[in-house]
Amino acid sequence: MGFQCGIVGLPNVGKSTLFNALTETAAAEAANYPFCTIEPNVGRVSVPDPRIEKIAAIAKSAKVLPTQLEFVDIAGLVRGASKGEGLGNQFLANIREVDAIVHVLRCFEGEVTHVDGSVDPLRDADTVETELMIADLESVERQLDTTAKRAKTGDKEAQRRLEVLQPVADALRDGRPARTVVLDKEQRPLFKALQLLTAKPVLYVANVEEESAASGNALSEKVRAKAEAEGAGFVVISAAIEAEVAALGDPADKREFLESLGLEETGLARLIREGYRLLDLITFFTAGPKETRAWTVRQGARAPEGAGVIHSDFERGFIRAETIAYDDFVALGGEQACKDAGKMRAEGKEYLVKDGDIFHFRFNV
Repeated sequence: MGFQCGIVGLPNVGKSTLFNALTETAAAEAANYPFCTIEPNVGRVSVPDPRIEKIAAIAKSAKVLPTQLEFVDIAGLVRGASKGEGLGNQFLANIREVDAIVHVLRCFEGEVTHVDGSVDPLRDADTVETELMIADLESVERQLDTTAKRAKTGDKEAQRRLEVLQPVADALRDGRPARTVVLDKEQRPLFKALQLLTAKPVLYVANVEEESAASGNALSEKVRAKAEAEGAGFVVISAAIEAEVAALGDPADKREFLESLGLEETGLARLIREGYRLLDLITFFTAGPKETRAWTVRQGARAPEGAGVIHSDFERGFIRAETIAYDDFVALGGEQACKDAGKMRAEGKEYLVKDGDIFHFRFNV
């Protein structure tokens, strides 16, 4: 199961620099002109989690395999994208495929030309959000017209769809993204099927100058307030610093460099953690002499779904999940000690996966 975060924003806000730093590649060209990223670049990054090393040490694993997230660097959007301006249609198609939007906002002055001639992160955020809402409204209004006609004939399914489409259309006309619409549990699948751009969760990244990386600046505080008001994610990052950190090969050098700037961890670690929270993801582990591996699943997943993340056969033939909590595994010193202490549990199909669970799945196909 892969989870993708699409990195979006206006041209020249630091998207590609951030993408390069996050993925430690030069796959996305960073240049001082719009549309230097023509095709979406996809990079996989390991999710930093100190628990995996502790588990591997106890299990004496030969390999350690962290879980991963995918970041997609999407070409810069400009005003009028919903009408095809710039790379509009391509931008909208690419963003439709991701699970969450990482919206990079420029919060630094400098020589790099801003597409609108001045630095204003709230204006930039509004530009992108407006284009996405316009595209969503056009899609919803098309569906609304045909669905309303079918609903009048007594079509029950059309009537249920209409109960979702109408409040979404009203919100978009009022300038509110689709994710602000309150729906009941039965309506959520119909809402999800609409594949709306503004339904996706948003993480605002305030890209600041190096001197403001630790505490942010006046511009990033405006973005923080916006994120809090919307219930969106928020991270302050200096893409320039992340690029420098990525260029340092030795982990000790990276730590020393970060400490010199008053930073305890990289922007990647903060971004991943906030991305996980935004997507409502948790991590579980499998451990043994061959490897310790981390896996990602959505909060609220039951044990068979967790097993299915590893292999579809595990889910199809699920019998039980032999489960040890991470704290017990570390405190007692491994699987056998947990068995002896009665800390290994046999969980069935209804068990909800908990963050940090260490599983051994039993299955039969």
